Amino acid sequence: MNETKSGARLRAEAAKAVNAVVAQGRSLGAVLGELDEQINPADRPLLKMLCYGTLRHHFRLRADLRKLLERPLKARDSVIESLLAIGIFQLIDTRIPDHAAVSMTVEAARLLRRPKYAGLINAVLRNFLRQDIGRQEAGDDESRFNHPAWFIDALRADWPDDWQQILEANNERAPMWLRVNQNRTTTADYLDRLAQVDDGHGMLSGFIHAIRLAKPVPVAELPGFADGDVSVQDAAAQIAAPWLLMGGGSRILDACAAPGGKTGHLLELASPGSVLTVIELDPERLASIHENLERLRLDATVLAADASKPKEWWDGQPFDRILLDAPCSASGVIRRHPDIKLLRRESDIEALAGLQTRLLDALWPLLAPSGRLLYVTCSVLAAENDAVVGDFLARHSDAREDRVLPNYNIRDLMVEKTCGVQVMPGNQGLDGFYFACLERTH
Repeated sequence: MNETKSGARLRAEAAKAVNAVVAQGRSLGAVLGELDEQINPADRPLLKMLCYGTLRHHFRLRADLRKLLERPLKARDSVIESLLAIGIFQLIDTRIPDHAAVSMTVEAARLLRRPKYAGLINAVLRNFLRQDIGRQEAGDDESRFNHPAWFIDALRADWPDDWQQILEANNERAPMWLRVNQNRTTTADYLDRLAQVDDGHGMLSGFIHAIRLAKPVPVAELPGFADGDVSVQDAAAQIAAPWLLMGGGSRILDACAAPGGKTGHLLELASPGSVLTVIELDPERLASIHENLERLRLDATVLAADASKPKEWWDGQPFDRILLDAPCSASGVIRRHPDIKLLRRESDIEALAGLQTRLLDALWPLLAPSGRLLYVTCSVLAAENDAVVGDFLARHSDAREDRVLPNYNIRDLMVEKTCGVQVMPGNQGLDGFYFACLERTH
C-alpha cells in the first residue's frame, strides 16, 4: 500500500472514530480499543493524535466548518463532517505538510464510500488555507475556549479567578507520569534505567515515587513495566494512597476501584499483613484491576459489587481505612479524555452528586471509630466536591475533616476549599483532583 493510500486509510478510520463520539455518544477509548487490532502498531500514535486533537478542538473546528460549508451535511453523512474536522485540525495543529493533509483527507472520503464528497473536501480545506480562517477571532465562548457553554458557565461560577486557566489546561496535551514500585526498586535506580528510553524526565518536590516523562512512550518500552517495577499514574492521583494510609490501618476498602491504579498503590504502601477489599460494579472493568494486580504481583479480595449496597457484600467487620474514588464528571482530566466535552451533559452533574452522596452515606457505617475515609474525585466542580462533603458533614455528627497532609511539600499545589482541597488541572503538569479526608470520631 503506497503512502497516500495508507495515510488515507488512517484518516478514514480516525473519521469513523471521531464520528462515533460526536454522532453516537460513544467513548473514544472504547472505540480506539476496538480499532487496535486493525491498525498497524506504528500508525497508532498518529491515529490517536488525530482523534484526540480533533475532539480537543471540536468547538472551534465546528465553527470554522460552518463558515466554509454553504449548507449543513445530511445526518447520514456525519462521518464526512468528522473527516473535514480532522482535515482542518491537521492544517492548524500538526507538522503534516498542507498538501499531504489535503490529499490524504480527500482520498479518505473515497475509502469511506463517499466519493462524491472528494471535491467538496478539497475545496473546503483549500478555502480554509486561502481565507486564513484559522487566524480569525472566535465568534463565541464555545469556539473560543473549546468547551460547551454549560461547562464554561459552571467554571465561571465555581472558579471566578481561575476558570480561564482551567479551560486552557484542559486543552493542553497531558504529560505521562510514572509511579515507581518501592517494593521492587528505588526511584533513583529506576531513573538510571529510564535513561534508556527518556532523557528529559523529571520529578516534582513532594512526590518521591513520581516521575514525569519528557514525552509519552508505549508502556511496553518502559523498563520493568511487565515485571511491576513501575506503573503509569498521574502524580496527583498518587496523593491518595499515602494520605489514606497515614497512621496505618490493616483493614482497607477500595470502593469504585477500576481501573486499579490507586488499588496497586495502596498495596505497595500498606503495612505487612494488611488486607485490602476491592469493590467495582462493572464486571468488565474488573478485568483491568485483575491485570494490574497480576502485573504488580499483589493480592486483594476483588468483588464485583455495588459499593452503595454493602449489605450485599460486607462481612460486618469494620474497615480502618476506606478509599472512595467516587464516580464523577471527570472534568479535571479532560486533557486526557477530550471526548468528555461532548459526552458529559449539565444534567449529569446533579445525578452524579446524588450518587456520590449515596455512596458516602452507605460506606460511612462500615468505618471503624477513629478510622478515615478519603473522598476523591477527578472533578473541578463544586457540586461534586465540597458541596457533597459539606452536606455529608452536616448530616453526620460523628464525622470531622482531617486536613493533615502526608507531605507538606504538596500543600502549595492545593487550593483549600470550604471542605477538602483541590489540585488544579495543569498545575505543575498535574491532573485536576479533589480530596477530602474524613475521620470517624466515635
